[in-house]
Amino acid sequence: MARRFVHELVEHESVDQVYRVADKQLRANRNGNLYLQLRLADAGGTVTGMLWNATDKMVASFESGDYCRVQGATQIYNGAKQMIVSRIDRVDPATVEPTEFETKVTVDVLGMLARLGQLLAGVTDPHLRALGTAYLADEAFLAKFREAPAGMKNHHAYRGGLLEHVLSMMELTSIVAPRYPQVNAEQLLLGAFLHDLGKVDELTYQRDFGYSDEGQLVGHIVMGVAMLDEKVRAAELQTGVKFPPELLVRLKHMIVSHHGEYEFGSPKVPMTLEAVALHLLDNLDAKLHSFHQLMQDDATPDSRWTAYQATLGRKLFRG
Repeated sequence: MARRFVHELVEHESVDQVYRVADKQLRANRNGNLYLQLRLADAGGTVTGMLWNATDKMVASFESGDYCRVQGATQIYNGAKQMIVSRIDRVDPATVEPTEFETKVTVDVLGMLARLGQLLAGVTDPHLRALGTAYLADEAFLAKFREAPAGMKNHHAYRGGLLEHVLSMMELTSIVAPRYPQVNAEQLLLGAFLHDLGKVDELTYQRDFGYSDEGQLVGHIVMGVAMLDEKVRAAELQTGVKFPPELLVRLKHMIVSHHGEYEFGSPKVPMTLEAVALHLLDNLDAKLHSFHQLMQDDATPDSRWTAYQATLGRKLFRG
């Protein structure tokens, strides 16, 4: 039987497949009964698995990272696809085909990097151009930038997704900035480039997607500011010219305020024109991508409407 990957599964589908257990958490329900919440992965993505009435023997029979044969059925819960697991058994890794469990880069990484380089090379401000060059000259950074997702699940959550999101943002600034001459177009362009770069170290993506220890403890916003300081020093060494202090503060402000609101994890709210524009464009790109992905991945593909999305408080109309 041909394998059906995670993204192909629909509601009320019986499942008997091998998955990699990307995460395993033992929890208790309101009545104190134990259950396992699993993150099951293959090359098509991940799905939450729920194994009710977990016994000590079940819990000890496999670990995160193991390949397991999973039997169960899919359902929609709060608008999301999940799997009710009836049985799970560890399998010998030598019996599986590793490529069936490797999330692939599905975007044109080399083409996107080339376009991103063109946009940065077109910057006329010598300090901003030198800063962009400092990032692109760092091969270790580029290696991670090519692979990193933009998030775990909300938007651009696949290999190369961070690069795609950043480039999309930069292209948006090139379209929007000419309409608003009071906005510094080149500062906005660099803000779009810089705003999420801390994610290359916040997230882990060599095998399964997750958070690094530093990512959990510090987060990509603070990590992105630290990276900016490092690259400013590299640019100053290369040019022999001190980076303007106010310009650096303006760039840092765009990074720390791009989430827009305190309740969304933003240390600061936008207080410059460029920061306001960056936040709104980031929200636009993330929201449109996320909504489109929900429409594509929804487990009711034959319906004109998606399932109710609890996180959004609505269904989405496909027509």
